[in-house]
Amino acid sequence: MRAAVLFKPNEPLQVVEVELDPPKAGEARVRMKAAGVCQSDWHVINGDWPTPLPVVPGHEAAGIVEEVGPGVTEVKPGDHVIFSFRPHCGQCRFCSQGRTVLCIGRNGSPGATLYDGTLRLKHKGQGLHQMARIGTFSEQVVVPAEMLVPMRKDMPWAQAALVGCCVSTGVGAVTRHAKIEAGSTVLVIGCGGVGLNAVQGALLSGARTIIAADLLDNKLAMAKKFGATHVVNTSAGDPVKAIKDLTGGFGVDYAFDAVNVEKTQALALDAACVGGRVVGVGVPHPGVRASYSPFMMVFTEKTISATFYGSVRPNLDFPIFVDHYMGGRLNLDGLISRTYKLDEINEGFRAMMGGEVARGVVVFD
Repeated sequence: MRAAVLFKPNEPLQVVEVELDPPKAGEARVRMKAAGVCQSDWHVINGDWPTPLPVVPGHEAAGIVEEVGPGVTEVKPGDHVIFSFRPHCGQCRFCSQGRTVLCIGRNGSPGATLYDGTLRLKHKGQGLHQMARIGTFSEQVVVPAEMLVPMRKDMPWAQAALVGCCVSTGVGAVTRHAKIEAGSTVLVIGCGGVGLNAVQGALLSGARTIIAADLLDNKLAMAKKFGATHVVNTSAGDPVKAIKDLTGGFGVDYAFDAVNVEKTQALALDAACVGGRVVGVGVPHPGVRASYSPFMMVFTEKTISATFYGSVRPNLDFPIFVDHYMGGRLNLDGLISRTYKLDEINEGFRAMMGGEVARGVVVFD
């Protein structure tokens, strides 16, 4: 079998022949059907997020369970599954509270190995790490069974893969984390895969005004197709004034920052109305810092929060998002701008970083 491997930061992925050990207790072997090309993978590839090397990136995927190890009850061979890139021990304080994406029950094991600290993938005898313990840019993979969520079998593979990250992060930020009210005014900054899904989440929640902001006109055109009522190119004029002009001078009730760097955080705060809420959604470089005026925060009662993975509960929410798609309430077809074979994966990252796509997906035979 083959996998796309990162041997050195800032170098192209190499598609090589690899060996895969069978699953141990609590693990499952999955044959990959589709894997999304995501900015989080790029953070690993370019070294923004230090990761043990060599590593197989990939974390947004769907596939078929082929084999399970002893003690596995979550899935069985033949199940169609979506990968969750977060553990779910079911016993720690956060899992017990239903905040499963904050699970701390697996913190004792390295994040790029299986839970027992060992590796299942090998290349020429050398162990290969797996991004987020799953490493889905591989034709087959062994992962902790608790990181697999069964889904209905009539769900298309490429669309299912996107539920595992950009759909859940974007839609969940609006519906699970912020829980916006119907009739709200909403700003979404950054119209990549996550931002477009935040737009969809606002539409699904009954927002009255949905303003999408980006530097690229082609991204803004995409946002309109996903439900944005207005768009603002942040490189043209004063974006805060433009946003306030669209909201009667007040600003927005909710601002979702899918980029989440200093400049976009400042835009989100300035564009939020008195009493408004700013939500950081995107994952920036660890060194990024944002600033704000505590004086202004006191007198305007604005709130800043952040969401990881859209604050979703994968075991419960993934099937809901699948049903929303199958029922015509979520547009996942429009997210897939291009599909690639595994050998074309580096082209997928080039197109993503060039702003050419909403989402690219690697499709496996």
